[in-house]
Amino acid sequence: MSIYTMTRASIRGVIHGVCRAEVTGLENVPKEGGFIVASNHLSFFDSLIIQALTPRDVAFFAKAEYFTTPGVKGKLMKTFFESVGSIPVQRGEQAASVAALDSLVDIIEEGSGIGIYPEGTRSRDGKLYRGRTGVGWLALTTGVPVVPVGLIGTEKLQPAGSKGFKPAKFHIHYGEPLQFDQLGRKHPLPQRRQATDRIVDAIAELSGQERADSYNQLPPDAK
Repeated sequence: MSIYTMTRASIRGVIHGVCRAEVTGLENVPKEGGFIVASNHLSFFDSLIIQALTPRDVAFFAKAEYFTTPGVKGKLMKTFFESVGSIPVQRGEQAASVAALDSLVDIIEEGSGIGIYPEGTRSRDGKLYRGRTGVGWLALTTGVPVVPVGLIGTEKLQPAGSKGFKPAKFHIHYGEPLQFDQLGRKHPLPQRRQATDRIVDAIAELSGQERADSYNQLPPDAK
């Protein structure tokens, strides 16, 4: 049994044991081939939840700091995030983000799943923000199914201002896969925008969130 499988099973046990998670739509996750999970984002724990509950492996971005922090704490963080299939990305650097998207394409073409948050960062006010077009680029570049996911209530697992974990019931809904034509890496921006909007619309139907017309931004004191 791989470290990823053991870690995922352990997290899944905690989720079902203390959070009473309600999960629907798992049959919508493709049984084979590459795929994309596109979700709203409410909590630090969202990636771990999706990785634990999705029946297939899903790789997510994680802040590069989780892999480069010195000392014993840093080594433990690096080991953990590597064990759940996280991919380091330098937040705020455009060139690094483009390279990270390319790394996701490699994973998809190998027949595995990747996860992405179209909003970019988690919502602090519970609204669903406009999607950034990285998810549309991935969908049109690879042509693989995009599974929209709606998370409800995961923000209660780590209330504002808290760094701990508070058990709370939440819901996760996997929607029907969206299919896009495979256009390769070079395709018109309007098509990328349309694909992104379609994906975010599907997420909104699952999450029931109020929509925001603007992009979500990191708060000035975010680290």
